Amino acid sequence: MNSEARKQVFVCAGTGCVASGANKIIDLLQAEIARQGMTERVDVIATGCHGFCEQGPTLFIEPEKKFYRHIQAEDVREIVEKDLAQDQKVERLLYKEPLTGELAVTYGDINFFAKQSRIALKNCGFIDPNKIEDYLAQGGFEGLKKALQLTPDEVIEEVKASGLRGRGGAGFPTGLKWSLCRTNPGDKKYVICNADEGDPGAFMDRGLLEGDPQSVIEGMLIGAYAIGADEGYVYCRAEYPLAIRNFQIAIAQATEAGFLGDNILGSEFSFHLKIYAGAGAFVCGEETALMASIEGKRGMPRVRPPFPAQSGLWGKPTNINNVETWSNIPHILRNGSPWYAQYGTEKSKGTKIFALTGKVNNTGLVEVPMGMPLREIIFDIGGGVADGKQFKAVQIGGPSGSCLPAELLDLPVDYDTLAQAGAMVGSGGLVVMDETTCMVDIAKFFVNFSQEESCGKCTPCREGNKRMWEMLDRISRGEGKMADLDKLEQLARTIKETSLCGLGQNAPNPVLAALKYFREEFVEHIEAKKCRAGACSNLLSYSIDPEKCKKCSLCAKNCPVNCITGNKNTPYVIDGDKCISCGSCMDSCKFGAVLRA
Repeated sequence: MNSEARKQVFVCAGTGCVASGANKIIDLLQAEIARQGMTERVDVIATGCHGFCEQGPTLFIEPEKKFYRHIQAEDVREIVEKDLAQDQKVERLLYKEPLTGELAVTYGDINFFAKQSRIALKNCGFIDPNKIEDYLAQGGFEGLKKALQLTPDEVIEEVKASGLRGRGGAGFPTGLKWSLCRTNPGDKKYVICNADEGDPGAFMDRGLLEGDPQSVIEGMLIGAYAIGADEGYVYCRAEYPLAIRNFQIAIAQATEAGFLGDNILGSEFSFHLKIYAGAGAFVCGEETALMASIEGKRGMPRVRPPFPAQSGLWGKPTNINNVETWSNIPHILRNGSPWYAQYGTEKSKGTKIFALTGKVNNTGLVEVPMGMPLREIIFDIGGGVADGKQFKAVQIGGPSGSCLPAELLDLPVDYDTLAQAGAMVGSGGLVVMDETTCMVDIAKFFVNFSQEESCGKCTPCREGNKRMWEMLDRISRGEGKMADLDKLEQLARTIKETSLCGLGQNAPNPVLAALKYFREEFVEHIEAKKCRAGACSNLLSYSIDPEKCKKCSLCAKNCPVNCITGNKNTPYVIDGDKCISCGSCMDSCKFGAVLRA
């Protein structure tokens, strides 16, 4: 921004907002600002995702810190004429807290932002990811400069002292992982960024790669220097075209600026970085399958040992961390390990990014200190359960995680506490579920996902997940037996103990957690042939209350199998033998006459 400019308008141009028309809004803003002769006083900056996805398209106005949401093309002229020209609020575009109805003028007034502690997400939404100058203005590459003044071992000790653990799911200490790779002999070493984000409802990696790609590059540079690597790869799923494009631009700009390539910043350290687009196989999130994919082989895990630190990419010592882990590294080197270690708990230091999705008012990316209770994340930051429904469960850790019930809402979110509860932090998926969610159906969904994504290499995963799904399917159709519950639990534990890689080892987690915390729902499906959530269609029956029926025929018109009869003189009736329990009659009835049992 030039020195005469008075205002900055930051418009989210992440994938979610772009899909809602953000690029058109940016063009209209620039055109309207030019039309009103304000170009020298106002800059429009296209940023990455700032996280508040539920409210997109969104924009911030600095220095007043105003926040507008759900921006449409027809709102642009009013924003320019009223706010940018006259410094007046456009109240109808301001955010209201869903639980209190309070109007929030600035983003600092919004619980979604105010209760976060942003480290990895610090720049997302506040810089143009396609301009390295913006990253440098925020202290970019200062961490690399400090690292190059230290020995590689001193850099590793600093990372160890920070307490950073891998944010990809396993939570292995990052500094220790680096030291294992550094001490293994090899004439060539690699570092890899795992951006193969495949968990349903997860988009943490996408947000960072789109909004702050240079932080990932800087983190990888520091890691490569510490380990002794001169080449690296970012393995990103091809379904993230904007992330890949922004990262390619970032690589080109970092190379031109002298931060990538040979003899970086006049040192003897050289590092070259490439981006590799994966084909979308979930199993390639497992590090040995990921490396096989880069090598041009089918993405399948292999037996360990040897571990990647001993023999990884093309048989050379290799260190793999995920996007969020790499993004934390520059902040640790820039600000020091004691600064980073002040966040979080004794054994889980720092912050964690979660993709907060599902039946919650404020969906989006949130970054909180490790140890924050689930209740605070869901109800304070997330704004509570949507549509006034009751909270039922939260799925944490993606398809490899577990559903935790309401009585565990005060559980601190850290690696060890969640493990004791039979759950895991995972990569950061956090899916909120309400009273309309059936836990049998949810367990079935995640097992089906793992079954479809299994590479098929090992029998426990390939066959076991199919058998688990078949048992869950029978239970959801009201054909299960009580003996199935013990069989299901025994099979789940066998798969967990004998599968080759993390996909199979963790695929049973949703089933085991559902049986532990929601067993009564399984029993209801089996003994009472009832689904309390109304999600399992085979266990539902519909009828029409003749006293409430207005004889409008909407239910009959919307029935796909023509099982509803009646006329303007006779209340409508559902033929139970023909009904397929689709629920279209209940959805179409405006008078509450259709009943579900």
